[in-house]
Amino acid sequence: MNPQLLHIFRNTPLGRETLLQSLYFCVNLDISPIIYIPDFLKFLMYFENDVVQIDLNDSYLTSPKTARRHATELAEQAGIKPQFIEPKNFTSPTLPDMPTHFDFMCCPSSISDLSSKIGLGYIGSRVRRIVRSAQFPLLIPSPVYKPWNSIAVFFGGAANAVNALRLGFRISRISGKPLDVFTQAENQTREVYEKAVRDAHLEEEMSLCLNQWHIFESGAYEENLYKVPHNALVIMGIFDHSLIKDMIFGSKAEKVQSLIPNNLLVVGPKYRGTT
Repeated sequence: MNPQLLHIFRNTPLGRETLLQSLYFCVNLDISPIIYIPDFLKFLMYFENDVVQIDLNDSYLTSPKTARRHATELAEQAGIKPQFIEPKNFTSPTLPDMPTHFDFMCCPSSISDLSSKIGLGYIGSRVRRIVRSAQFPLLIPSPVYKPWNSIAVFFGGAANAVNALRLGFRISRISGKPLDVFTQAENQTREVYEKAVRDAHLEEEMSLCLNQWHIFESGAYEENLYKVPHNALVIMGIFDHSLIKDMIFGSKAEKVQSLIPNNLLVVGPKYRGTT
C-alpha cells in the first residue's frame, strides 16, 4: 500500500493552491492523498501521549455543495484518483476524531488556534503540538502553489536533524531531485557536523545523494537563508534539545517561515522514519 498524506480541504482559491501543493508532493513521491472535507470547525487527533484539538477558520466550511467536486477535479487533473475520508468516531456530536495513522499531513498556517496571528510566518500552537506528537512529518505549504525542483535539508547535527536528513535522502531517491544540505555553524567546526553524519552511519548515503553541503561559518542564519533556492523543498527538524542543537527549532521555525517562500517539511521528535 502506498504511503498516505492527510489533506484538510478548504474550498476557496487559497485552498485550491494548498491542495495543488499536496497533489504535487504526492505525485513526486508516489503517495496517496487522503482528503478530508470538514463538516465542523474542530476535530481531534489522538496521538500516543497527547490529544490535539484542531481549530479551523470559517473558510474551511465554504460552499460545501461544491467542495468534493472541486477537490476531485484537481486530483484528477494531477492524474490521481482521489480518496476521501469521513470520520467514523466522534467525541461529541460536532467533534469528530481523525485517525493518526498517516505518513504525512498537510498543515497550512490557516490551521491554528490563534486566528488573529494566522499569516505568513506564524505556525499555530496546535500545529506545534502535532509536530511534537505525530510520528509523521508535516508539510507546511507556501501560500500559493509552488513546484520544487530540489531538496534543501537544514542540518545542525542533533538527533532530529539526522531524522530530517534521512527523510531528505529518501525523498531525493524517490523523486530523483538533487539534495543540498545547509548548516549554520554555531560555534562548531565542520568536523563536528561531519562526525554527526558518521555517527548516524549516513556517510555512504551522503556521498550518493548529496549535491552540495553549505556550511556557514559567519553571518546570521537570517542572512544565510538567502542562499537557499526559492524552488527547493526545505526539510527541517524542530523541537530537539541535544548538545548540538538543530539549526532551527522552536521560535526559529517561525522566523524561517517568514523569511523564505519555500514549502516546508517539518520533522518532529516522534518521527520514526527510515532511509
